[in-house]
Amino acid sequence: MGNVRYWLPGERRGEIPARLLYVSSSIYEGDWFSLRHSHNFSELFYVRSGRGNFIVEDEIFPVKQDDLVIVNPNVEHTEVSISSDPLEYVVLGVEGMSFDFGDRSGSRNHEIINYRNQRDELLFYFNALLRETENKDENYEAICQNLLEVVVISLMRSSGHPFSVVATQRANKICSRIKRYIDSNYAEEISLDSLAEKAHLSKYYLVHTFAKYYDMSPINYLNEVRLRASKELLETTDLSISQVAESTGFSSQSYFSQSFRRSCGLTPSDYRVQTKKQVK
Repeated sequence: MGNVRYWLPGERRGEIPARLLYVSSSIYEGDWFSLRHSHNFSELFYVRSGRGNFIVEDEIFPVKQDDLVIVNPNVEHTEVSISSDPLEYVVLGVEGMSFDFGDRSGSRNHEIINYRNQRDELLFYFNALLRETENKDENYEAICQNLLEVVVISLMRSSGHPFSVVATQRANKICSRIKRYIDSNYAEEISLDSLAEKAHLSKYYLVHTFAKYYDMSPINYLNEVRLRASKELLETTDLSISQVAESTGFSSQSYFSQSFRRSCGLTPSDYRVQTKKQVK
């Protein structure tokens, strides 16, 4: 008799940093009112059958059987079915994590991936989640949470697309680190590309998450820090306008002057004259 044993590593890997909020199933039956909406959590749609369109902000994407649609938090979206081949799908609402799709353009706030080759496996998990939430047997919440972890890892492993999960708490720490970096290095040449590389996130995800915590994009924050520093130099030194621009990281004196006037309503020279008059 043959016997093969496979040992697992001793250390346990971290769990998916998220909480399953709900599981629902939908099928188009002619009374579907499609309204764009957004949530402060992620949603995962698995199309069991049918065809239709998925609308994300101002773009329309066709969807079909075995497509999985992942939508990050705070992104407007809705779905529209084709009447002759109605959509049927399962939706997971997931709190506490977002998805980084790793695109260089930084424009991705969603992803659509077809899992036809993994249909049996994924339908088993999605149907199990539905069954557990419908029946609510003992410890069903723990089972659902563990199934969520299995689903997300299976999706990442099987997709052939580079995407990863970012926990909300981790994202907060990353954005805080990027903010501190800008505060300390604003005079250097900094771009969104370089910040995204330092954060190990896509540009879209960095902009989206940074704005969530600080109400502005990283580049807008960088400009704000540079302008704040330039005001201090104008008030306390006799450096020329071009020297102030260079010292605070602006690419040119003209760009500095344009940015300063747009922000303060005065040219740098007028600001310097006005503040020195106020001191006297």
